[in-house]
Amino acid sequence: MAVVKHETREIRSAEDIVLVRQAVRAWAIELGFRLVDQTKLVTAASELARNIVDYGGGGTVVIEALNDAERRGLRLRFEDHGPGIEDVDTALRDGYTTGGGLGLGLGGARRLVNEFEIVSAPGRGTRVTITRWR
Repeated sequence: MAVVKHETREIRSAEDIVLVRQAVRAWAIELGFRLVDQTKLVTAASELARNIVDYGGGGTVVIEALNDAERRGLRLRFEDHGPGIEDVDTALRDGYTTGGGLGLGLGGARRLVNEFEIVSAPGRGTRVTITRWR
């Protein structure tokens, strides 16, 4: 699988979340994703970017266009150096929240994409990588 193009963006504020949403939509359109798939990607990206601002103290997203000869995809890698997640399995469970939300962010993002990976440890931050193929 080849990375055809990539871009890194800082995520520090609510304004950055909006910019990430816009960038993900533009990339998805450029890669030929249908409207439903664009919306799924943008929604997942918004949830993960919001987590970086609310819980990770800021971080980055790397956006990558993928091509593996048979299909094209968009991979997003969100990373922060915040407090990390003590129990990832619990954090992925619907209804679990450490804030005032509904507790659907991580699990919801996972359901919206084809591939989902999370790496986190207390005191070491969190990295979430999602991929959607068309």
